[in-house]
Amino acid sequence: MAIPPLPSRHPGPQAASGPAASIDLIGATALGVGGMMGAGLYTLLGLAARSSGVLLPLAFLVAGTAASFSVYSYARLGTAFPSRGGGAHFLLAALGDTNLCASLNVFQYVAYLIATSLYGAGFAEYVGALAGGHLPAAALRLIGAAAVVVFTGVNLVGPQLVNRSQKLIIAAEVLILALLLILGTPHADPGRILATPWPGGAGVVTAAGLLYVTFQGFGVVSNAAQDMQSPRTQLPRAMFLALGIVLVVYLLISSLVVSLLPLAEIERDAGHVLANAGGAVLGRTGFLVIAAAAILATASAVNATLFASANIGADLAESRQLPAALARPWLRRTTLSLPVSAAVVILLVLFFPLDAVGQMTSLAFLIVYGAVSAAHLRVRGKTGARAWPLLLAVAINAALFVSLLIDTIRTGSPATWITFLAVLAGSFLLTGWLRRDR
Repeated sequence: MAIPPLPSRHPGPQAASGPAASIDLIGATALGVGGMMGAGLYTLLGLAARSSGVLLPLAFLVAGTAASFSVYSYARLGTAFPSRGGGAHFLLAALGDTNLCASLNVFQYVAYLIATSLYGAGFAEYVGALAGGHLPAAALRLIGAAAVVVFTGVNLVGPQLVNRSQKLIIAAEVLILALLLILGTPHADPGRILATPWPGGAGVVTAAGLLYVTFQGFGVVSNAAQDMQSPRTQLPRAMFLALGIVLVVYLLISSLVVSLLPLAEIERDAGHVLANAGGAVLGRTGFLVIAAAAILATASAVNATLFASANIGADLAESRQLPAALARPWLRRTTLSLPVSAAVVILLVLFFPLDAVGQMTSLAFLIVYGAVSAAHLRVRGKTGARAWPLLLAVAINAALFVSLLIDTIRTGSPATWITFLAVLAGSFLLTGWLRRDR
């Protein structure tokens, strides 16, 4: 089937470089770094360590290497098909207006909502750590929901405020993490890694599958293409810069953590283990400073991913893959997709724990990025991409997905993998119902 014409709000590559463009290379890179770092360092370290043990840095390296092939795919697609819809628009360009494309795009939209809820839950976890761990679970979930409300207001102001706030948050976060590395290195005990039993290779692969979502922020960059000054050059640079910066930080910080803390403590305090590392370096002061940095990081991730979610929802509505009402203007500055997306995220924060949304998010994005790379093969003549990186992206994503799903079924709550499979099936059922007259 022929690819339908793009909605009018999707100008060509040159249009995005006009006066209305407001996100520069630094801002786009900050969007990517903010979207990634909020999950990796502050919410999933302990959970991943349950599979990888002290080989946590190796799991990050495997996940980052796997993500690099998807980054290549997205960078090529983003320059050829710039759009605020990001991966959703790429699938439409490659597969056409088919039920398969629509179903994958609906699933991708839900995946971004789950990811946003992960960052909101992480935000609440560190607020609870600052409060001494005395807040009840219900209060923490309300705090996470309140964070989503606040950043809905930030996104309502427009991409200019998103751009500026991301730069400030990332600058403060990088400074604090740099201080942790400088002050913590003399306290590290590399012998702890050698003295602790190492897991098998399957454990590292499973942890890498879980940590894959920590690099999800590169997709956030592609969603901002229409607000960039020159997407043809800025988009690939921002994506690879964000990936490189985050991978280096992950390797350094995870190496420091497993050298500072016993593995049992890392697993026990999974939700705020990085604050514990700060405490091991500077006592209570270090704990408080790192907890504050974690709050900034997870808030940054809520900000960036909610921005992407709203854009994807509006894009799907305009291409008739979601109800058209989501594309209607709301308060003159955005579309109805923003409050609807925020409402769904709030419900997820209120009803699902941190580890559940973490596993579901990783599983979802392994499917999404694998599907985008597979679809990319159909249009690589237009993007100039080589086939072998795309095939590797599909194969690696599939392997990590199978490993993580088996581990989730074997060790996790049944509600987690049942909910995930229900969301996947529901995306196809919803698409069939919405397109029943076609």
